[in-house]
Amino acid sequence: MNIYDKLKELNLELPAAPPKGGVYSPCQEFGKGLVYISGCGPVIGADRISGKLGKDFTTEEGKVFSRDAMLNVLAVLQDKIGDLNRVKCPVKILTFVASADTFLEQPAVANGGSELLAALFGQENVPARSAIGVNVLPGNIPVETEAIFEIKE
Repeated sequence: MNIYDKLKELNLELPAAPPKGGVYSPCQEFGKGLVYISGCGPVIGADRISGKLGKDFTTEEGKVFSRDAMLNVLAVLQDKIGDLNRVKCPVKILTFVASADTFLEQPAVANGGSELLAALFGQENVPARSAIGVNVLPGNIPVETEAIFEIKE
């Protein structure tokens, strides 16, 4: 099935790719058919989100932030490759979660992005993943995700 049709079924829309926040490439191709996407936060449009999980936000809110960060990752990928239907599979994601010292549910937060990828590319293509708690992220965003994808030739 078409990735864009699946997004519609999920009542989701791919946002415009977020603007760069520094001196880096948002997307870099390497190896044979691999694409690395720099970290993306959950901000879509003009809405600002700031704070920490376990202090300002719940785990469920964090899952939505993680999903939205992944939508931004996919928007950057689409800008680079032109069509998300060219994705063979997501290979690896790394989700950073700005957390209060007592918050221990970083993997549950990261599930928001992983579940989106499973819905779009199939459970058999769920990527390897790390979820890491951090003290603070740029702009005080609560979640940031980076990813590697394999692209069909």
